[in-house]
Amino acid sequence: MIGLLLGWGIRPLALRLGWIEPSVSWSVIFLVGFVALIVGASAWLTRRTLRRDRLALSAEQAVNRLVLGKACALVGAFFLGAFVGYAIAQLGVADVAAGPRMLRSLVAAAGSALMMVFALLLERACRVP
Repeated sequence: MIGLLLGWGIRPLALRLGWIEPSVSWSVIFLVGFVALIVGASAWLTRRTLRRDRLALSAEQAVNRLVLGKACALVGAFFLGAFVGYAIAQLGVADVAAGPRMLRSLVAAAGSALMMVFALLLERACRVP
């Protein structure tokens, strides 16, 4: 919710202060997607390791992966809200660049959603019955 409000409010704040309206670059989209893939691969490897042999993963490694999953889930949720909020702020704008800004924001939001889902899967993979 906080990310959504901040993302939605960045455009009016930038215009009020006379700043150039920010845009989401392709490097940000690539970075979010890359982090999502790393977290997803970590979730898959953790689940596969614990299915084979529960003792193959030390307690410290399991806790580290659990903390990584929790942190990435929170960051992914925040970024998801921020990118969706920024895309909502572009609705109804009569600027030529508003369409590409909204598209890049929605693509970044999809990457953030993937990061959040993979992080939750990583948390679940660390659960040992």
